[in-house]
Amino acid sequence: MQCREGCGACCIAPSIREGFWGMPEGKPANVRCVHLTNDFRCAIFNDPRRPAVCIRFMPEYDCCGDTREQALVMLSALEIASLPESP
Repeated sequence: MQCREGCGACCIAPSIREGFWGMPEGKPANVRCVHLTNDFRCAIFNDPRRPAVCIRFMPEYDCCGDTREQALVMLSALEIASLPESP
């Protein structure tokens, strides 16, 4: 699957736990990355300062669905499912 132009769901829904350039404390879930442009593109896509987790993310139908809205819902659900269990 190719990344959907103008989506940006992967730059909003998931958290990034490690700090990175522009967001030294990391990025909470459902918070827009500071590098997401107004047209939902990554401003640091080809920049070496781009987080490793972003580089490794590959769009797949099971994560991205058919629309940006579906991707936001699906990625948010994956974020919740991947949270550590409370003791």
